[in-house]
Amino acid sequence: MNMRRNRKIVNAIVTVFAFIAAAMFIMPTVLTIANSFMTSTEISANYGAMLDNMTEDKKVYISDKVNLKFIPDKVTIDQYKNVLLKNPEYLLKFWNSVLLTVPITLFQMLLAILTSYGFSRYPNKFKGIIFFTYIILMIMPYQVTLVPNFLVAEKFNLLNTRWAIILPGIFSPFSIFLLSKVMRRIPVSYVEAAKLDGASELQILTKIHVPLCKGAIVSIAMLVFIDYWNMVEQPLILMKDADMHPLSVFLSQINTGDIGLAFAVGTVYMVPTILMFLYGEDYLLEGITYSGGIKG
Repeated sequence: MNMRRNRKIVNAIVTVFAFIAAAMFIMPTVLTIANSFMTSTEISANYGAMLDNMTEDKKVYISDKVNLKFIPDKVTIDQYKNVLLKNPEYLLKFWNSVLLTVPITLFQMLLAILTSYGFSRYPNKFKGIIFFTYIILMIMPYQVTLVPNFLVAEKFNLLNTRWAIILPGIFSPFSIFLLSKVMRRIPVSYVEAAKLDGASELQILTKIHVPLCKGAIVSIAMLVFIDYWNMVEQPLILMKDADMHPLSVFLSQINTGDIGLAFAVGTVYMVPTILMFLYGEDYLLEGITYSGGIKG
């Protein structure tokens, strides 16, 4: 009886702690969305004046009394009108992010599916060495690989082009490492049965491996998309033309004198990742609970 009561107390404490942690994590997102619908006057009253700190003669100033408000006194969409209609620069940066992130995600996943299938299906004495090389490349910080990427892009005249970011992103070993682990757990009996039925290698890949790994593929694609959607260092180093920079870079360069505009741009910037999570939540859970079609 005491053990059951103690277990209930522990569960209650863990639940309360998890709720508080979740609220703290989601608070900045809710605050950004709510503040994006405030008027400029209300934002200035709540947060004080904020000036550009990019020049020597201007320094950041924030009011001593910051009032965090989650419910605007007056709802307005003026900030969104400015972002979406009056100033095309923000939408240009948004589409720059799309043009960089979508090709990287699609082609990296295509390459990962083909490579992982090869690792799982064809025995080779060099396979372990190659896979170990992938692991080494994966655990290396991308800041370390930026210098070689810069030198290679300069050699092939790719600097200041989208290819300088897309090509290294496509051949990233991250998705190959994760997907190979999943495909290796697919029972060999599935493949043998398909071969007895006369299935080709392409049919085995598309009819067996890909469907059984669908949850993992979508989960990895989500992680890859979010990772490159938030990239900052690569565009700054490999692209000199500011007009080609994605929105992730531009967010840090918005004139902080208009913080309401920053809230609106930040909200627009979060929309693709939020929609992706809402769409792929079931696949994400499936990728965690299933491994190669066998429930874990």
